[in-house]
Amino acid sequence: MELGICVVDDRCAPHAIGLLQAAQNRGWDTRCFLTDRGVHLLNDADFRALLDSGKGHFSICELSIDRYADAGVSVEGLEDRIVVGGQYQNAELVHNSDHVIVF
Repeated sequence: MELGICVVDDRCAPHAIGLLQAAQNRGWDTRCFLTDRGVHLLNDADFRALLDSGKGHFSICELSIDRYADAGVSVEGLEDRIVVGGQYQNAELVHNSDHVIVF
């Protein structure tokens, strides 16, 4: 099973992170794309732990990073764990996932 999760709103962080953790604990492959306000998950300790675990595939919208840079959103130091791109990465997530959930 490959589960894709697209996060567009950081208010859904606990749900998105919990679902990613549960899927990984089941041995499922996961893909996560952050865009719009979802990029604020980079500042969430639980999300950072997911990145640090080395499980799953993570990508982020470069335009959204630029948009929220003044709010402290940055991929500095994460370049080896997250793909910085655009909506192509979102399309790739949809194409390569069995199921997709958008938060």
